[in-house]
Amino acid sequence: MDKNDQLFMQLLYMFHNSAMQGLGKIADSTGQMNRNLENASQTIDLMAMLKEKTKGNLPQELEKILDGMLSELRLNYVDEKSKVPEKKEEKKEQEKPKAKKAKPKKKKK
Repeated sequence: MDKNDQLFMQLLYMFHNSAMQGLGKIADSTGQMNRNLENASQTIDLMAMLKEKTKGNLPQELEKILDGMLSELRLNYVDEKSKVPEKKEEKKEQEKPKAKKAKPKKKKK
């Protein structure tokens, strides 16, 4: 594998890692598990664009790696996307302000 192939594979792994973080599957650099499906979707789209633009110009080994990554990310995206309504409902329940008990008013003398 030549240097450019190695660099291309490194780029793929960077995109893959970024998408997995956006899907909430792995922790980010701060150790936090954050989910951002919009960013994950954009990263998956970038990888799909790379696949299209490099079609016929990559060694078969790199094409297989890229195809495998895209399949994995797309499956995980669909899985996470199906969880969104549940998460939104949970968030709404947590965000509802709790009713405060009214304090009895002091009577003036």
